[in-house]
Amino acid sequence: MTVEASVTIPGETFSRVALTGSAVELLDKLWLVHGPLMFHQSGGCCDGSSPMCYPAGEFITAEADILLGVLDISADGPGDDGARLIEFWMSREQFEYWRHTHLTIDVVPGRGSGFSVEAPEGKRFLIRSRLME
Repeated sequence: MTVEASVTIPGETFSRVALTGSAVELLDKLWLVHGPLMFHQSGGCCDGSSPMCYPAGEFITAEADILLGVLDISADGPGDDGARLIEFWMSREQFEYWRHTHLTIDVVPGRGSGFSVEAPEGKRFLIRSRLME
């Protein structure tokens, strides 16, 4: 099972971001603890290429960031009244390098960054990428 993000970049007709089933499971658990969530992918020195998951609004985005998609992890999927939507942001500078790739957020064992909410779970989010068609 994968969850594809909605299209958010004007003029595009394809999703740029998805979640694996394992990522959805972990996000469900994290949502119960932290409430609404968001991702940011900076590509900076401290977090490398791991997507960082924060409580929604905790990481302040600005003109230097671009919204790549909104992921719906609601139990009943899109249109569910209890919608659980997760925005996926990336720095514009990083997007210039990755603009030709589709990103899938997966989960692997191990400890990620201390700033990302999954760190205490003994798991970390990981980006798997492929060239867009």
